[in-house]
Amino acid sequence: MHENIYNIEEHDNKPRSARRRAREFAVQGIYQYLINYSDYPFILTSIEESPDFEKSDISHLKRILSGIIQDKNVLTEYFSQFLDREMETISPIEHAVLLIGTYELLHCLDIPYKVIINEAVELTKRFGGIEGYKYINGILDKLAPILRSPIYKN
Repeated sequence: MHENIYNIEEHDNKPRSARRRAREFAVQGIYQYLINYSDYPFILTSIEESPDFEKSDISHLKRILSGIIQDKNVLTEYFSQFLDREMETISPIEHAVLLIGTYELLHCLDIPYKVIINEAVELTKRFGGIEGYKYINGILDKLAPILRSPIYKN
């Protein structure tokens, strides 16, 4: 049995959509991947033990979590061109959020780019450093026209 580190309800009681909950679990799972090099089955098993797991968009969570773990290096190449510092100095939370935002911009075309950026900002406000959300917003705002060029103008 794993220690349950995925209780997303303990921080506040604001209502959240199933998709937002999926992203919150994804941040925590990707964080675990980046810090401990845990594999997808281990991370997913840990997340599934959360009492709030069933309230999340499970298919979206599995899609982004497995996609990010599989394509981490490619996703990192997309956003790293906009970093103003070395990748090693980016916090693991901000790194996880950038991976999620980049993955969604690239692979989740049903989600408007503005929603993806806003969700990334909110995730960073919730889990990241005090001013980290501004940094995330700036990077994803520069990346969106590249990954969504025909859609960006909507």
